Amino acid sequence: MNAKVKGYILGGIAATTYGMNPLFTLPLYKEGLDPDSVLFFRYLFAIPILGIMLKARGRNFKLKRKEIPPLIILGWLVAISSLTLFQSYNYMEAGIASTILFVYPILVALIIAVVYKEKVSLQTIFCIFLALSGIGLLYNGADGATLSLIGIGLVIASSLSYAIYIVGVNRPMLKEVATLKITFYILLFGVLLFLIRVDFGQSLQIVDKWYLWGNLIALAVFPTTISFLCTTQAIQYIGSTPTAILGALEPVTAVFFGIIIFGETLTLRLCYGIALIILAVTFIIAGGNITSHLVRFRKLFPRLPLKPIKSK
Repeated sequence: MNAKVKGYILGGIAATTYGMNPLFTLPLYKEGLDPDSVLFFRYLFAIPILGIMLKARGRNFKLKRKEIPPLIILGWLVAISSLTLFQSYNYMEAGIASTILFVYPILVALIIAVVYKEKVSLQTIFCIFLALSGIGLLYNGADGATLSLIGIGLVIASSLSYAIYIVGVNRPMLKEVATLKITFYILLFGVLLFLIRVDFGQSLQIVDKWYLWGNLIALAVFPTTISFLCTTQAIQYIGSTPTAILGALEPVTAVFFGIIIFGETLTLRLCYGIALIILAVTFIIAGGNITSHLVRFRKLFPRLPLKPIKSK
């Protein structure tokens, strides 16, 4: 098997494992767990896994004093993105939520245009139009039913939080920090948000069935660890842009599991909406100038890693 084929396979695995979020989350909701408890355990279980990976690669855990404040802010941005996404599952079908979330590269392009005073290109405007059209098709169902505005607001907040994180993680003061170390500390600082939200354990909901613990561990392993590792290797084999475009499999996977496992409905109108959003994001990634900004790994929920950063 040549390197290119390996890269595409790994990129596909990275995207599909990230799309498994609803597969392991919705059964926990069905048993009465709230998003805060689910995410607390997810972050908690992922931290030692990434810590072991960090040590296995010969890295240390040391941080410079100036690196701590931005990592705390970035950790909370990712945690807020996770929280709002997982809360949206209570208001809309998980596959639709994952599809709307996928517009975050377009938000990154807009943030870059504002922050760096860049002119918004016609291509970006066209992609925004495509994405909004797709969301409009998702919002107005064929049977006249509409999506929850609260749910849409939560997903957009999740996408925006992650877009801000992507732009913020590229600040010069973090350029010399290894990606894996950044990921570890983002989880570590992010879990503090959920610790506060569960009243330091007083309102934490504990599962009482062994297979539900399996779901919590699977959340830390598949959408986080496996997705992260496969993304890293895929970038090395095929580069950043193809790996990013393969990220379109994430919402497709979420929709697939939603239909097959949870009985979610899929109409022709929804198919058109999903296709328009994926097309818009693909155009932005393949032809835009944002690829240089999407450099840190998205697999913390989410997120599109686009360029491995060499650390000293």
